[in-house]
Amino acid sequence: MRRRTIPHTPVELTELGFGASVIGNLYRETSAEDAAAAVTAAWDAGIRYFDTAPHYGLGLSERRLGEALADRPRDAYVVSSKAGRLLVPNESPRGRDTEGFAVPDELRRQWDFSRDGILRSLEDTLRRTGLDRLDLVYLHDPDLHWEQAAGEAMPTLADLRDQGVVGAIGAGMNQSAMLTRFLRETAADVVMLAGRYTLLDQSALDDVLPAAVESGKAVVAAGVFNSGLLARDRPVPGLTYDYAEAPAALVDRARRLAEVCEAHGTTLPAAAIAFPLTYPAVVNVTLGMRSADQVRRNAELYRTPVPDGLWADLRSEGLIRADAADTWDVPVTLRPNDHPAQPVPPAAAPRGVH
Repeated sequence: MRRRTIPHTPVELTELGFGASVIGNLYRETSAEDAAAAVTAAWDAGIRYFDTAPHYGLGLSERRLGEALADRPRDAYVVSSKAGRLLVPNESPRGRDTEGFAVPDELRRQWDFSRDGILRSLEDTLRRTGLDRLDLVYLHDPDLHWEQAAGEAMPTLADLRDQGVVGAIGAGMNQSAMLTRFLRETAADVVMLAGRYTLLDQSALDDVLPAAVESGKAVVAAGVFNSGLLARDRPVPGLTYDYAEAPAALVDRARRLAEVCEAHGTTLPAAAIAFPLTYPAVVNVTLGMRSADQVRRNAELYRTPVPDGLWADLRSEGLIRADAADTWDVPVTLRPNDHPAQPVPPAAAPRGVH
C-alpha cells in the first residue's frame, strides 16, 4: 500500500487508514473477536495507520486497538490518538453511554485543553493502549475551546513533538474553518478533516485545503462516505448523510454520481475513497471499519482503479465543483514511500475563516 509523509515530520501514513471508533462500539456492540479480526485484516491488507481516541467507547477503542497490535513490530505502524476529553468517574451513571457508544457509563468525558489535561490524557491513552508512544496526536473537537486549545494545548503538544515524544501533532474536527486556523496560526503539522472534502461536500476547498498547501502542512481525510450515503454502489432512500437521514435531493445527487462512476467502469464508494487523495495536501483517507469483511471490501475499493476522466465528467455534469479533483497542472508522482512531489499548485485565498 502506498504511503505519504506528513511534511517536515518523520510520520509516514499508508494512504488508507483504519478508524477505530467502531471497534469502540459506535452505535452498537462489536465483539472483542470481531474487533481483533478487523485489525488483523487491516494489517493483512497493508494498512499501517490506525486512529483511535479516548472518546471512542470511553476508552474501549484504545484498549482493543492496543491489544490487537501488541504482537506487531512497533516501528512498523503508526498510531494516532486524541486529547481534549479526559475520562473521569461518572458520579451519576445511568447504565449506558449517552454519546453514541454501546458501552457502560461508569466513566464520563470531561473537556480539558489545559497543559495538565493534555499530559494526563496522553498518559491515560498510553496506559489503555499499552503502547510505549503515540506517533501522532490530534486535539479532538475543540470547536468551543479555541482559546485554550490554540494557546495552551497545542503548545504543549509542540513541546512533546520537539522533544521527540510524539512525531506529529494536529487537530481533528468536522468543520474546516477552525482547522484552517490551526494550520495557519499554530504549530500543527496536520489536521484530520471529517466529511468536508467528499463527493458531496467540497467546502474545504474554500479554506483548509489551500491553507495546508500554502503552509506546507497536511490533511487526513475522514468521513469520506458522509456517514453512509456514499458507501453503496447504488444509493437508496433511508441512508444517512452526516449522521441523519439523507434528504431526497442528496440521495438523487448520489445516484447521479453513481451513474457516472458506472459509466467509467468504477463504483461510487471506490470513487469516494479515491477523491480526497487527488488533492496534493491530503496524505491519507481513514475509514471506520467494524469487521474483517468491511476491511477487505474497503481495501479492495481503495485498490480499484478510478479513471482520471471520471473527475472531468463529474465536473462537467455539475456534480462536483469546477475546482475539485483538478489536475493542478502539476505532475504528482507517488512511489511506495513518497509524499506528492513539490511544487504544489497555487491556492486560492481562503474564504469564510473565523
